[in-house]
Amino acid sequence: MQETISFFSGFTPNDLWFLGEAALRTLWISALSITIGTILGGVFGWMLYEGKLTAALTLAPVLDIFRSVPLIIQLVLFYNFAPIVGLDLDPFGSGVVILTIYTAALVANVARGGIEAVGKPMRRAARSLGMSYWQDMRYVVLPIGGRAVFPAWVGVALGVMKDSALVSVLGYVELLKASQILITRTQEPFLILAIAGAFYFALSFPISRYAAKLEQRWAQ
Repeated sequence: MQETISFFSGFTPNDLWFLGEAALRTLWISALSITIGTILGGVFGWMLYEGKLTAALTLAPVLDIFRSVPLIIQLVLFYNFAPIVGLDLDPFGSGVVILTIYTAALVANVARGGIEAVGKPMRRAARSLGMSYWQDMRYVVLPIGGRAVFPAWVGVALGVMKDSALVSVLGYVELLKASQILITRTQEPFLILAIAGAFYFALSFPISRYAAKLEQRWAQ
């Protein structure tokens, strides 16, 4: 009698290590995109605040597109369009580009709100003390406005970290893609997804807790 050949195998410690490596890839692509996107978003927010009508007619519509179009559509379109214009990007590179622009589009309004949160009388007082425009931005607007919008920025950062799972549609083996691979092989979806969820929690919880402690320190 012939032995039955099984194409499936149970969950092993190596699979847990595989998910751990995928979690690090998720952390890496998220940290890179959030960092660069936050810097660009701060610049865009300043342009929206200072540019007024000009920025409203040029930059604002572009940012609205990236905020409004579903992220998965942006990823697929860019990944397939990039080679046409001569950009040789792998799934990781394409994911970083789109996640960065997406983050910048979200942070732009946050940054503009932070600048607007600083009252004009306070800014006039800073200028009357002899501060230049950029000194006013650095020593008055950034500390006060940054604290005002910090919770909103944390929400954006955590959201982008979770949205990075969509890069899996391009073939980048991050946490969600790794989970799909293991589910196909082990046929244990509940166990794999529970472990993946625990990894996402382990990545997100320290950020939210540190942000909460930082806010408490600022409130004292």
